[in-house]
Amino acid sequence: MSNNHSCSQRLEDTAQSESRKQEVVQLLKQIIEPTLKNDIVSLGMVRNLRIVDDYIYLRLYIGSHQQQLQTEIQSKLSSISWCKKTYIQVCTIPGVRITLAVSSGKGGVGKSTTAVNIAAALKLQGAKVGLLDADVYGPNLPQMLGLGQADIQVIHTATGDKFLPLEVQGIKLMSVGLLAEVNRPLAWRGPVLHKIITQFLQDVEWGELDYLLIDLPPGTGDAQITIIQESPICGVILVTTPQQVAIADVRRNIYMFRQVGVPVLGIIENMSYLICGDCGSRTPIFGSGGGEQLAAELQAPLLGQIPIDPYICSGGDIGNPIAIGDRTSPASEVFVKIVTALEGTFSANCS
Repeated sequence: MSNNHSCSQRLEDTAQSESRKQEVVQLLKQIIEPTLKNDIVSLGMVRNLRIVDDYIYLRLYIGSHQQQLQTEIQSKLSSISWCKKTYIQVCTIPGVRITLAVSSGKGGVGKSTTAVNIAAALKLQGAKVGLLDADVYGPNLPQMLGLGQADIQVIHTATGDKFLPLEVQGIKLMSVGLLAEVNRPLAWRGPVLHKIITQFLQDVEWGELDYLLIDLPPGTGDAQITIIQESPICGVILVTTPQQVAIADVRRNIYMFRQVGVPVLGIIENMSYLICGDCGSRTPIFGSGGGEQLAAELQAPLLGQIPIDPYICSGGDIGNPIAIGDRTSPASEVFVKIVTALEGTFSANCS
């Protein structure tokens, strides 16, 4: 009889815990993040929610301008009669207002090139920008910004030792490539990889930034999931090319972000068309419609269609991004359009 009773008691406790958790979730869904105009649960800002006895535990992933959300949560959950106390672990990157991920379903679509040029275009518009090169399998951002091999400085702060990012062309940069030996493969195994990634998210002294762009590895592996789960990313920009094979890979990527609740802020279609130097006509070398199709599926904006331009490639090779090196080019104009859309999304509520 005693075994049956204890089993029954456990089932009752489980049912009560689940019921209480749903009650908490419904209250949290009433808290709207003003910039993205969605609730904090749907935006993936609330994670690791647990009910233990009469206590609520959760993690809150926010930017430096969203501290008021912690107070709103405490206030909202104070109405629960059974809750003795709510414990909130705030997860943020000090000094960083907006953290965005730049992602792609596969390699070779120009994700890192796009990330660098978005950062450059944001800088030209007066924003304070940082780039975190978290592409552990192919960290190319230092080269794309014209940075050779450089030593990373470690400084002592009140919260412990921190990496000091390098500043190049007015952009603060930290890259896993700066830790590696030249021309050696980055063959890090899972636990080491996890430690390096979490260090890069938690132990960099960025100072005050308007935007931190995280260049994710392509695909949907452990490294990508660790970065998404451990950082206060408030949205992702997906880079694709027009052809259907690239689109299929991006769909898998989208599923990964939805699991955590990170919203897709927009689609960028790279290598969209070739402009004829004589007549100005556009030729879709790699097909057309992929970016528009994805944007319609996701109900997310198509932020820009970047043309094929030899300078995009050569500018990346020599460390002079096209957004800086040739500001009057059609590609540069697209990058300006992209960052204008991003600034429009975030500036109104980030002051």
